[in-house]
Parts: sequence; structure tokens; C-alpha cells
Amino acid sequence: PAANLIGQWNCGNKAAGMDDRDFGTRDRRGYWTPNEPLQTAPVWVWPPRPGAFLRWLPGYFLPWNLFFLTTGIVWWFWLTPPRATLETLHWTWIGALLLRNALAVLLFYGAFELRLYVTRAQGSAFKFNAAFPADTTSRAFLFGSQNREGMLRTFVSGVPIWTAYEVLMLWSWANGIGPWTTFAAHPVWLCILILLIPMIHDIHFYLVHRLIHVPVLYRHIHAVHHASVNPSPWSSLAMHPVEHILYFSGALIHFIMPSHPLIVLYHLNSAGLGAVVGHVGFDKVLAGDGRAMNTHAFAHYLHHRYFEVNYADGPTPLDKWFGTWHDGTPEADARMQARRKARRAV
Repeated sequence: PAANLIGQWNCGNKAAGMDDRDFGTRDRRGYWTPNEPLQTAPVWVWPPRPGAFLRWLPGYFLPWNLFFLTTGIVWWFWLTPPRATLETLHWTWIGALLLRNALAVLLFYGAFELRLYVTRAQGSAFKFNAAFPADTTSRAFLFGSQNREGMLRTFVSGVPIWTAYEVLMLWSWANGIGPWTTFAAHPVWLCILILLIPMIHDIHFYLVHRLIHVPVLYRHIHAVHHASVNPSPWSSLAMHPVEHILYFSGALIHFIMPSHPLIVLYHLNSAGLGAVVGHVGFDKVLAGDGRAMNTHAFAHYLHHRYFEVNYADGPTPLDKWFGTWHDGTPEADARMQARRKARRAV
């Protein structure tokens, strides 16, 4: 019965030290929705809203974009071979980059999987779908398991293709192919580019995402990813190889604008490591003593739930402009149903 399930969910919330009923509501089917509707960034608005912009700005950097930038810095200064080595393609340094990226994914994705899904340290508190991915075999996935298929696609296809783009960009830089520059020569532009990377990634993700929702491409490519209706960390890069190629192709923009390899690493890490952000399945990760980290995962979770909304994640208002934005409210549900009804009537 729904009442019994809700009782179990609330018990999990109390055990975690923070009650998600203070921040949202859970319906009888077990879906939790935050009280505050999703908002797109107050950047692309007229007239300007400086107050809203300043309140939004910390969330643009924290926690994720600053973390991915930090990984890019660490990768560049300590975990990337010198230029002379990069000038010549060789399996030793390419293999080292592949191993570095695979270990990063294993640790980063694995930390979320261990805490939230294996040990279930906070129960279903702040989990958008109170159910956990089924432990029983499912014909929807290879080997009958969402996690096993996700890990296979991540390490056999996702990380190698991500690394291939990285190798291409670093080899090109080492050989002077492309409009590369330095922080000494153009510090202002490169700092601006660092600030723009999340926006650039969001625009590219939207365009690619709309493309692979074209019915023929969806059926043969993107349906692999959407098998995870109730996503979890290992769903993040559970994609068809063609989708991996398209997804990481955003890095190619550094061939047409002055850039630096450090920023390329930041960009690729934002896509590779950052894929887990939209698939973690929880609105907050609890840290005890009433503290919690916002995941910013709700927008993409709604895409997995409804399929035809939130093709981007919100830093840019493309979904609002093209009528596919869903902010988690009943009004957004009504607009979505009206669109579906209009399509059926055609």
C-alpha cells in the first residue's frame, strides 16, 4: 500500500538526518518533486536582473564547474605528458591517458554508486524516484542488469572515445595544428572561455540531444541510453558508441577558437565526469549534521522520466525558447500533455 511505502521512505529520511518533506513533496507513486520550480540561468534575459544574476552565480561555479576545472588543472600539470612526448602518437602515453580517465570515472561514479545505491546511506531521502533500479534480471539491459550494462558501455566505449578526443586535441596542440594560444598571451580571453565552457557544453548537448531524438536515430542509437528510465550513476555514459562520438564532439570547438589544452581537459572532464551529475537520481547528497550538497540533477532526471523535455540542463534557455522546458510543476505537466495531444491530433 502507498501509505506503508511512504512510511518506509520517511523512516529513511529521518535516519539520514534531514527530512525531504521540508524541501519537496512525494506523490503516491513515489515521485519526489522539489518545492522550488526549476529556473533557467538569469543571464539570457531582458531587461537585466542583476540581483537574480548575483544570487545565481555561486551555483554556476559550485560545486561542479569548479570541481571539473580543478580536475582539468590537475590533469594538465601533473597527469599529462610533456609536449615533446605528445608530438608523436604512441600507445604508451595514450594508454596512460586512458587509464587515468578510467580510474577517475571508477572513483567518481563509484563514490556516488557506493554511498547512494550500494550502502543506501540516506535511504530514499531526496531520491526523485523512491524505487531503486531493480536487482532482478531485466530483458531491457545486456546481462539483465542496468548497472552491468552501464559499466560495460562506460569502460568499453565511453571512456575510450572520450580519451580519443583528448588524444586528438593534445596531439594537435603539440604539433601546432589549431588556433592555440597561452595564458601569457591572452589571459583575459582564456579566462572568459573558462567561464563560457559550461554554456558551450549545454548548447552543444542540446543540439546533439535534439538530433538523436529524431525517431530513426532514437530507435537505433539513443534508445540505449533511455532504457534507464530510473537512472543511477552507471547510467551516465550508458550510451551507444555513436552517441558517445556525438556527445564528446563538443571538444572540437577548440579547433575554431583560440584555446589552451588545459581548457580542453576542463571541457572534456565536464562532459565525461559531469555526465553523472544528471543521472545521480537524488536532489541532494546528505553529509550529516543537517548539511547537504545540491546535485542539480532534477532537470535531466525529468528528461529521463518524460523523454521529450529538458534536452539541455538549464544554463541556457534553449528548452524555454523551443517549448520543451519542464520546471517540475503541474503547469509544466499540463503544457507537456497539451503538446502530446496536439501531436496526436495531427
